[in-house]
Amino acid sequence: MPPIVSIKKEAANGHKIVHYDGQVYELTPSPGEVICAAGTGTALHHRRDCTHIAGTEDGWRVYPDADGDLWRRLLESGALGEAELRRKFAAAAGLLNGSKRPVDKVCGTCALVQVGIGGVQPPKKALSTAIDEFDRAALAERLHQADQEIAHVQTAFPVDAWPAMPLKRYALGTPDSKGSFCYAMEFGTPALCSMKGGHAGKHLIYWRQNDDSWYIASGLGHDDEQDAWSKVRAGFVAALAHATNGDLAEIDGIDALRSGPALTAKAISCYFPDAILPVTSRDHVRAFIYHLSGDNASSLDAFAAHERLKELVEADGRFDGWHPYEIGLFLYEWADPRPPSRTVLKVAPGEKARLWDDCLAGGYICVGWDDVGDLTTFTSEDEYRARFEEAYGDSLYNGFKSKISAKANELWRLYQLEPGDLVVANEGNSKVLAVGTVTQDGYRWLPEREEYRHTVAVDWDTSYAQTLAESHTAWGTVTVARVSTDLWKTIVAGKAGPTPPAPPVPSEPLFEKIAALLERKGQAVLYGPPGTGKTYASLRFALWWLATRMPELALDPVADYGTAEFRRALDTLSESGHLTQVTFHPAYGYEDFIEGYRPDGTGGDGLRLALRDGIFMRVCEAAAIHPERPYLVLIDEINRGDIPKILGELITLLEPDKRGLHVTLPTGRRFAVPPNVRIVGTMNTADRSIRLLDSALRRRFAFYELLPDADDVLYGRKVGDLDLGLLLRELNRRVVAELGRERQIGHSFFLSGGRAVDEPGELAAVIRTEVMPLLQKYAYDDYSLLARFLGERIVDVRGHTVTDLEDDALVDALTAEFGAAVGDR
Repeated sequence: MPPIVSIKKEAANGHKIVHYDGQVYELTPSPGEVICAAGTGTALHHRRDCTHIAGTEDGWRVYPDADGDLWRRLLESGALGEAELRRKFAAAAGLLNGSKRPVDKVCGTCALVQVGIGGVQPPKKALSTAIDEFDRAALAERLHQADQEIAHVQTAFPVDAWPAMPLKRYALGTPDSKGSFCYAMEFGTPALCSMKGGHAGKHLIYWRQNDDSWYIASGLGHDDEQDAWSKVRAGFVAALAHATNGDLAEIDGIDALRSGPALTAKAISCYFPDAILPVTSRDHVRAFIYHLSGDNASSLDAFAAHERLKELVEADGRFDGWHPYEIGLFLYEWADPRPPSRTVLKVAPGEKARLWDDCLAGGYICVGWDDVGDLTTFTSEDEYRARFEEAYGDSLYNGFKSKISAKANELWRLYQLEPGDLVVANEGNSKVLAVGTVTQDGYRWLPEREEYRHTVAVDWDTSYAQTLAESHTAWGTVTVARVSTDLWKTIVAGKAGPTPPAPPVPSEPLFEKIAALLERKGQAVLYGPPGTGKTYASLRFALWWLATRMPELALDPVADYGTAEFRRALDTLSESGHLTQVTFHPAYGYEDFIEGYRPDGTGGDGLRLALRDGIFMRVCEAAAIHPERPYLVLIDEINRGDIPKILGELITLLEPDKRGLHVTLPTGRRFAVPPNVRIVGTMNTADRSIRLLDSALRRRFAFYELLPDADDVLYGRKVGDLDLGLLLRELNRRVVAELGRERQIGHSFFLSGGRAVDEPGELAAVIRTEVMPLLQKYAYDDYSLLARFLGERIVDVRGHTVTDLEDDALVDALTAEFGAAVGDR
């Protein structure tokens, strides 16, 4: 069994990082004494100002702790949840509280504070508690199904058949691909570990139907698919041989499989279930290693990490006799490394919900667009989109590119749902029929249905049925749409009966992407055209990122933007020093950001100057004191400042491998950027392209482009007969064709108070006072170009002017130019 308590490292502030019972803590050392509470408290304390005991000093019991190790001896005396043994140790050592009862735990506020390191969130339960509470009996059916699917793979694709397996038996995309090995791995084994999502390139080689060619992963050669296949096949033969011998780490040296770690891991788990735990994500394997041992596994290659995880589980002893899938399911239940949020989509089960009874009885949600066919047969999203346009572009959507793209997005979004995601079944603009949780089966094409053959398997909960107080017009025109955070909270609040104590919220893929960039580079810039919500996104991300990493602050990580709760949360983070906001401008300098001499009054000899720390210097000093706590700096309008001048020598220290290293500043002071400091900047590309930024900056920052969001924010929202989402899509399509993607119009221009404008007067004001001036700036008074953007009903090319139209007439002109009388599904 792993050590009960292990010291992992010593932080810069002298505190130790401790791993205990599957969790990681920062230890505040005792000052040579420990304190037991005056009353009935049963924790050992290291600080007299701890909030749990402050104010009761008269009844404290204080004991000497010369070696500073009573906390450790107490925990190790009763390992892994054995509180009674700890109480016996405390009684023998005289560690009693004011009620003369022995203590059995260490305070989580003033002694051992749970932390997450490297972006990995701590489990909510100790490992021993999670094992005790894990319901193994409930998994019997799931394990039976897993065993059946493993047996099917072994029968259909025997190990000894691999050396002579033909390419068509392996690859996706061919006419027989539903019988292929890759299809079985991604779609045909839903009870086994999932490898869905991402690009089909994870399969190393597949047939691309959209251009009738083979995709071949880099490193395999591109001239001959049979030559590439021989390398892949030989790679799998070698990998299976290594798995047979228990040498998982050797698989990392197989070059042909290097681009397919998830596929390789799942294949091994099918042929040799006891050789590897059923986890296909390399990052998840590393996270589980961290939780079980406290060790940072980021430097381990994919299968070296698998080997290490297997060793830890076997060494524990408490998993002896468990099915590999029991262990895998336990790890995800106990310490799920995936973001806690879920995707929530509203889906209409046919016009006026006419197919709802079928969906409820069958345990699925269904949609149309049947002529596209089974989505699992497409090897890439591009191939799917080409087929969608071929099937419906002219017949249903009259060749209207924006409409075709928007509708293709709806079906593809449904296809991307994963187990645990949520589906809100709706009827009309305000009626919720039920909420379904996507099951392991996920997407299924049901050819036996007469229509609406695209389905997603769900468990329905009709206690969510309700009529919303506010009508959502987009629900009446859009089949599949994202449910916003605030709307989901409303739906949960209207649930009949008891509600979950912590209902899931819609996931924010953007937040997860930014977090991943910060983990990789340490700093990122959100860039894009005006009105794409860069500042809005950065502030919401800041709250989400910091609140989820410091749960002790009890902040709502998805508090609605602009509300009093949102503002209070930001104030809390700012006052604690964990969030710092600054705006760069032409006059902003090194002295403001790092350090510099500033006037400090006058003396006998005249003006006196004093060396003062800049904003970033103060953040770094605070972060060095608390190395396991996150610190975030938001820099708005980062490109408006002279960045090389502002950052100075800091530009070198920002590199991940330079974090913690010291340089000497011009004043002679030593300075380092701690690893727990992150930077997020925003920049407007209409003012300055990222191509014009200092090359040193571009190398050290990750850049993420925010583009207009016509789908989630505006699609289905109408002013009269004009769909704002389609208006913005088509307008930007024209702008991109003429001027490039950096000059697009952002969706926030069409929002007022966080909602889409819905009155002709509001839309007309937006066009006249915000969109038109921006387009005129882009066009440099070229009215023929302006007319190509907005149409000649609005722009008088000959008169070199904009036609003076009343509000309703302007909206009518926009509808005639951008509207489309097209069907739906």
